Amino acid sequence: MKKYLILILFFYCEFSNAQDVIFSQNFLVPETLNTSFTGATRGTKTGAVFRSQWRSSALKVSSNFAFVDTWFEGFKSGIGLSVLNQKESGSSYTFNQVNLNFAMAFEISDTWFFRPSISAGLGNKNYGFQNLLLEDQINLGSSFLNTATIDPSVLRSQRSFVDVSSSILFNNEDSWVGVTVRHLNKPNISLTEAGNVPLDVFFSAHGKYYLPVLNNVRTWLADKSKIYVLTNYMKQGAYNRFDAGLQYVFDDSISMGLTMATTSAKNTDNSKPVNSFSTFTGVHWQGYRFGYSYDFNTSELINTGGIHEFSISYDFNVNIRELNRYKCVPFF
Repeated sequence: MKKYLILILFFYCEFSNAQDVIFSQNFLVPETLNTSFTGATRGTKTGAVFRSQWRSSALKVSSNFAFVDTWFEGFKSGIGLSVLNQKESGSSYTFNQVNLNFAMAFEISDTWFFRPSISAGLGNKNYGFQNLLLEDQINLGSSFLNTATIDPSVLRSQRSFVDVSSSILFNNEDSWVGVTVRHLNKPNISLTEAGNVPLDVFFSAHGKYYLPVLNNVRTWLADKSKIYVLTNYMKQGAYNRFDAGLQYVFDDSISMGLTMATTSAKNTDNSKPVNSFSTFTGVHWQGYRFGYSYDFNTSELINTGGIHEFSISYDFNVNIRELNRYKCVPFF
């Protein structure tokens, strides 16, 4: 039983210490990627993302993200609240985190803005290990089981911690580039009372660059079309990933794109250069934005059911962009 306990401890500590939740629609809902988007529409905005992963396997994972933020024009700053939830059905592992986000905007040229931000929150990981049966709870002389244990390796059923992150963002009317660093304080996520397992720092460098390839094409379709290059490099502990792709936007109303997740350095001996492809589409109607994405897995995992994501957001002050469009970050 102790060996089984140690194995579970090792697996879950490694899992929780390795990777943050990564949403496929981080370019449609960039608040999941960079807190400097807080208040970046110069108004009030709210939204949510729902992610369903590997539904055809025994390790179903669901991840949900919701946010609300607003902008204070007099202070050139935004403030917001975000909530993240993740659950793994096979082990009853759950993770919840609530963050308070604050961002500012500085005009550094006629067309470029610099937006630094900071985020602080409270996280909680619950592993459901309270149902484990340990060796000293078994009474061989009777048919009864002890409800308590003095085993020194007993695990905590949950761990709460304070988490601090920071982001920066540079943007003009059509493009943006940013950097996010999470878990700056390396919170302890150990499941033993005296243990110390610091959560690895998560680093991301990302961008959305407008390609002016249609500027010289004089047609109605070209005038209403835009093409963007999407990039996102992520690293956490020994794991790293690079996403790259293209996005097409028509009349700021319809969006579609394709990204691929690549391994820039081998994480394991069995790592493949391309791990998955993600297709996504979005619709913008008045203040609403709806998104859907599906990930195709290219690794040795088969019959997992893929990864589905749905998103919705609403901008309460959508018309403010008509007043001074270049001061807002391009979202769609």
